[in-house]
Amino acid sequence: MTSTLVLAIVGGLVFWSIMGYAIWWYGPGLRKRSVRCPELKRRAKVLADQREPEFCCLVVADIKSCSLVKGPALTCGKGCLSHL
Repeated sequence: MTSTLVLAIVGGLVFWSIMGYAIWWYGPGLRKRSVRCPELKRRAKVLADQREPEFCCLVVADIKSCSLVKGPALTCGKGCLSHL
């Protein structure tokens, strides 16, 4: 009886640990992505801000940085948002 209870508690902790890690890894937040820039026609590495407007639906809301644009502010039209 005691070993069954310990096994159930350990199994529950392992399960919730794996679920928490999966949500943290694949969930909303800043993610490095690669996209083709429609303005410069070159491949760019961007830092995309993913949000979850509905349950189980991730969308890219904004671009925080781009490898093609130097400086802290993005001066482009962010046309690559439609390609992400």
